[in-house]
Amino acid sequence: MAHLQHRRPQNVSGAFYVDTSCIDCDTCRWMAPEVFHREAGQSAVYQQPTGQKAHEKALQALLSCPTASIGTQDRDPRIKAVQQQFPLPIAGSVYHCGYHSEQSYGAASYLIQRPEGNVLVDSPRFAPPLVRQLEQRGGVRYLYLTHRDDVADHQKFHDHFGCDRILHQADLTPSTQGIERPLQGDQPWLLSPDLLIIPVPGHTQGHTVLLYQDRYLFTGDHLAWSDSLNKIIAFKNHCWYSWEKLKSSTQKLLNYSFEWLLPGHGRRHYAPAETMHQDLQACIHWMYQP
Repeated sequence: MAHLQHRRPQNVSGAFYVDTSCIDCDTCRWMAPEVFHREAGQSAVYQQPTGQKAHEKALQALLSCPTASIGTQDRDPRIKAVQQQFPLPIAGSVYHCGYHSEQSYGAASYLIQRPEGNVLVDSPRFAPPLVRQLEQRGGVRYLYLTHRDDVADHQKFHDHFGCDRILHQADLTPSTQGIERPLQGDQPWLLSPDLLIIPVPGHTQGHTVLLYQDRYLFTGDHLAWSDSLNKIIAFKNHCWYSWEKLKSSTQKLLNYSFEWLLPGHGRRHYAPAETMHQDLQACIHWMYQP
């Protein structure tokens, strides 16, 4: 938990603060941008929340912080009510789980709620308030892992829900050797009529993305939206396997239609399918610039 004695001096005065344990993962800044920003290499409160909505968003960011680096001077009586809000709705049957894990460097995870069985996309923290909400929504049928970096508490979710874990074999590590559905090869896999897994090596050798209903693309650490650049980007400086492979695998995504780009790191993005296609083309053009 955050410690008041380690409160960063960059915070403005008031109830909310960030302490020096912040790992600069960006979670709070995109969840509550009217409260948190980046200063001197870490997050800080630049404006105390005003109004119920801003206060709720600040508490949602507090609960989602992977290192519990956000605190309030006194225990906030609204925290339990905000716990009940997770998973947070995004669009349709897709939700943001919150409760990011330090093991995944604060990556976002998502819930797809569907009659055929819910899908957890990458692993959040195994936090009891979130687990209770997932139980009430029908549990977890599949825990789909985009790549080796964002597996976090996968074993705890499997043990609790009995879900099948899905990860490409090229990204297996000692902690994931026992997963139920290791993927092989370099061709797309149809998990069900509405769920298509697409291999996109680059960030890691076994990275894949998940296309749901030809509308939602869960991209892990492959692609994200940049608010500051106003475009889709890839993380060349954090490409652990092959930038050339990442570029070529991104071109394959032009064969698919989607409206939502939902990353593990970076900002999510919505645009009509035709505009999204153009945004992706612009990203590929940028990738190939010298």
